[in-house]
Amino acid sequence: MELEDFLAYVKTGKALATEEIGRFMDEMSDEARKVTFRLNAAYHTPDEVRALLSELFGKPVDPTLRVFPPFYTDFGKNITIGKHVFINACCHFQDHGGVTLGDGCQIGHNVVFATLNHGIAPTDRKNTYPASIVLGKNVWVGSNATILQGVTIGDNAVVAAGAVVTKDVPANTIVGGVPAKVIRRID
Repeated sequence: MELEDFLAYVKTGKALATEEIGRFMDEMSDEARKVTFRLNAAYHTPDEVRALLSELFGKPVDPTLRVFPPFYTDFGKNITIGKHVFINACCHFQDHGGVTLGDGCQIGHNVVFATLNHGIAPTDRKNTYPASIVLGKNVWVGSNATILQGVTIGDNAVVAAGAVVTKDVPANTIVGGVPAKVIRRID
């Protein structure tokens, strides 16, 4: 399986259930771990961090991206990040389904982006299903928040620390709690 084939397949949302897909995901995970181990094992200048992230993502990252390692991903090749984005330490990107961060996003410590979910029925539980996560422009995600598969967060929204976001978030709102609910609008 080639990367382009996998990326096209995950857009269908169908189960990642074949042996071929499993082998491909294992290979990509090994590749991602090799890069993240290098990234997280020593101090790197901001330019060195961006170079390692470009290798991890398989494409150049914007020179305005700032990331404080450690940074974790189990795939890496389905992450798209805009300009002037900041990602704080210890964030986890499970990006098989795709993670997109718009321009100006601010991501707090220990944030988790989880684009895979298991089947609910016991007979389907071993299968995983992908769905992308998309953050608009100027989204602020507080520390220890978790964004689940298939969620879109609108421009200028704020996700409170510790929130678990299970549904789309409207633009210009603050959400918080477990599961996250709208707290108020931002005027």
